[in-house]
Amino acid sequence: MPVIVVDRDDWHPSSSSSSVDEDRTTTPPPQKGRTSRQERAEALGEMERVVLALAGLGAQARPIVQLPVQLSGPSAEPVVESADLVGVTSAVLAGEIPVLPPLVLDSSSSELAVRRVDAGDVIRGLVQGMISAGGARRSVPPPPPSSEEPSLEGSGGGGEGLPDAVSGVVQGATGGPPLLAPLDLTPYRLMIINREGGIPSYARSGLPHLTINLCSEAAFIRSTFRPDWAESHPSALRNLALADDCLRLMPESSTAVVVSHRSPTALIGNLITNKPAHSPSLPHALLDSQGKLTRHTPTLIRRGLPIQIIRNPRALDRSKLTSLLEASFRRTLDERAFYDRMERQLDFVIVAGDYAGAAIITRESAPIDGEGERSDSSSSSSNSRPPSPVCYLDKFAVHPSHQGATGTVDFLWSTLRDETFGAGLPSALNTTAGSLAGRLEGRDLVWRSRAANPVNKWYYERSNGFLTTADGRWKMFWCDREDLAEGFQARDDGGGGMGGAGRDDEVSRLERWAAIVEPIPSAWSA
Repeated sequence: MPVIVVDRDDWHPSSSSSSVDEDRTTTPPPQKGRTSRQERAEALGEMERVVLALAGLGAQARPIVQLPVQLSGPSAEPVVESADLVGVTSAVLAGEIPVLPPLVLDSSSSELAVRRVDAGDVIRGLVQGMISAGGARRSVPPPPPSSEEPSLEGSGGGGEGLPDAVSGVVQGATGGPPLLAPLDLTPYRLMIINREGGIPSYARSGLPHLTINLCSEAAFIRSTFRPDWAESHPSALRNLALADDCLRLMPESSTAVVVSHRSPTALIGNLITNKPAHSPSLPHALLDSQGKLTRHTPTLIRRGLPIQIIRNPRALDRSKLTSLLEASFRRTLDERAFYDRMERQLDFVIVAGDYAGAAIITRESAPIDGEGERSDSSSSSSNSRPPSPVCYLDKFAVHPSHQGATGTVDFLWSTLRDETFGAGLPSALNTTAGSLAGRLEGRDLVWRSRAANPVNKWYYERSNGFLTTADGRWKMFWCDREDLAEGFQARDDGGGGMGGAGRDDEVSRLERWAAIVEPIPSAWSA
């Protein structure tokens, strides 16, 4: 059941006349030609207009005139007490959509006053109050059925299938009128509906972010927000701050979505799912070439996970990394051999959260034969320098509890892209060492996967090419460094070859990679 807070574009100050203080609370200047009474009447009128529009579409809605949000001063945070949510609770229990105006009770002066505020302040107060009231339903046990009152359990009552919180009434303690059963009002999703669409992305040249990891990307988004976006997307940073404030309070699995009213399909989709419109880990060029991104593509926002880059193998928490790898791959790690190899070969490890996910990248060179010569053809000339090591994705692991719709997989892959094949480009999504703020250059990324691995479909969509190794056991994938627009597109011809390569230097490059990747030892115990 949605709880709606009404807003309107012209109630917000322009970028030149508004101010945002350190706690990101918008302070609007007084509107010229408007008294407080006129502003209140206008807000109530808009609330009634929304209620009538919903009713005209067959939905039951209720205007909430008993204001639940209070301010104790001009700079005070909005406060909502559980007792002030009676209007919202009773509407939800009756199957009606609560619709609230952006009005608060202001007790900062000697007299209690009602004034219009930023709708975001009302939402912040509602989220905090609804979460505080969320556990109230567990404090009042449901009444036992009596002979005069039929039970609502089973097939005999009209409450079959309803949650416990709405399945009956609670008799007053003194035998007075019945009270509404307590309701868990915990909010799990915040939907911000506007005219401008999702939050513009520096990495996507102003097209919207598909998803945002607040823990690792919020500061970068603010620092790369272009001045012209303040005109085309005037509410973007305000909405990002609102989502950040609310998601800090809401359950960990909660999401916020910023969506245009011009995208009805996206509106409906985000009411029933918390997935972005398209996977953000797909190549930018693929989404752009297919025209899948428009200005009105929604942005899904998660609290997300902090991302760290570890380059020293001794800085790894080996116990947590081992647990992650074994839970993700469902196999037993040969710890001694694996970590000995990491001591020699590790390039860096991307860690999401407290080892909820990890991408392990190593530096791999061609094997050396018994006479001390490299076995690949590129070292045939004694005067040529040995080829540079291959940037190899050794492990890409996400804990089962963070797989699915948590966004961890996409967050990891996006950071991997910024650190390897997309390093140093302005299309970076975060400020890790290899992103826009760093000094690393892009490198081809290579990895392998067992030929029958069902995850390969996911890899196919995110790689520039793949081939089947000579022994048929592995699919070798690669992502070309994005600052070299060579357009190599090798594809498997079904027989272990490299159909579509078409160039001798490309074949040589892939043969060298295959010679390096095939002999890499397994990390798992027999």
